[in-house]
Amino acid sequence: MLRFFRLSVLLAATWVSVIAFGWAWAGENTSYPIVIKHALGTTIIPEKPKRVATVAWANHEVPLALGIVPVGFAAANFGDDDGDGLLPWVAERLAELGAEKPVLFDEGDGIDFEAVAATNPDVILASYSGLSQSDYDMLSRIAPVVAYPESPWATDWREMIRFNSAGLGMMAEGEALIARIEGEIARSVARHPGLKDKSAMFITHLDTTNLSIVNFYTANDTRVKFFRDLGLKSPQSVVDASKPGQYSGGISAERIDAFDDVDIVVIYGGSELQKALAADPLTSRMPAVEHGALVMLGHDPLGTAANPTPLSISWVLDDYVDLLAKAAARTK
Repeated sequence: MLRFFRLSVLLAATWVSVIAFGWAWAGENTSYPIVIKHALGTTIIPEKPKRVATVAWANHEVPLALGIVPVGFAAANFGDDDGDGLLPWVAERLAELGAEKPVLFDEGDGIDFEAVAATNPDVILASYSGLSQSDYDMLSRIAPVVAYPESPWATDWREMIRFNSAGLGMMAEGEALIARIEGEIARSVARHPGLKDKSAMFITHLDTTNLSIVNFYTANDTRVKFFRDLGLKSPQSVVDASKPGQYSGGISAERIDAFDDVDIVVIYGGSELQKALAADPLTSRMPAVEHGALVMLGHDPLGTAANPTPLSISWVLDDYVDLLAKAAARTK
């Protein structure tokens, strides 16, 4: 049974405010309560949480990276090669922390509210998610919920760390984690100067038997935002086709010439799809397809990690950058 969250605080108490576009610290040490403003409301953390649960994709990686094992988080439903519900970088981190597998929530049909409630959390982290208002309201009956800052599924890896670490009362540690990851990225990218200023587009799954619609991730999506970290840029065609608040879009292949400014295409699929794109009279006109400047990703950990998260970046970074660099070398 769900337990209702009740909070009573003194309004005059010192608090930390976290908003979508800035941070304000109460001092060197975290003070409570913490107030977090996000797209679905305002969350108050009355004291440092001891039992942390997360829902949706990858939010559990923030507490794990900061040395905290959640009492429960969503089972991996993509890229999980061995079917144990854990992606390899998560399994490795749990092993490093000497922790057993926590409760895994099955989110195949949406959030399992009863399972989340059964873990009796003090806070629920969901800054990278697609929570609806009703999802948020239901979860808030269990514990304070940290939702996304602006739009569903549009929280980049830095903001995921910032908002989730705020929910843990570990803002300084979160910033240190960001700095460490940024250093790793900079070192990896420095080895591949050919990436600089190349434009890249991320196409979603396509049906080899029907290429009439080209579906892609917009400039709002975390995969596309990650291109900037790697020295790449979003082509103007993708920026122009990106509607506010939407992380994906699609256009008719008859308008494929709009993507003439795309140097590199990253796409989920294998050699069969690559051949189909090259053989199709419309998609074959894309310069990236014509030159073979494609990065083909599978339904495996590497393909999964192209959507950057706090633990996956380090795990996949060099391999992913190598693939992009090889594609960049084929551009004209």
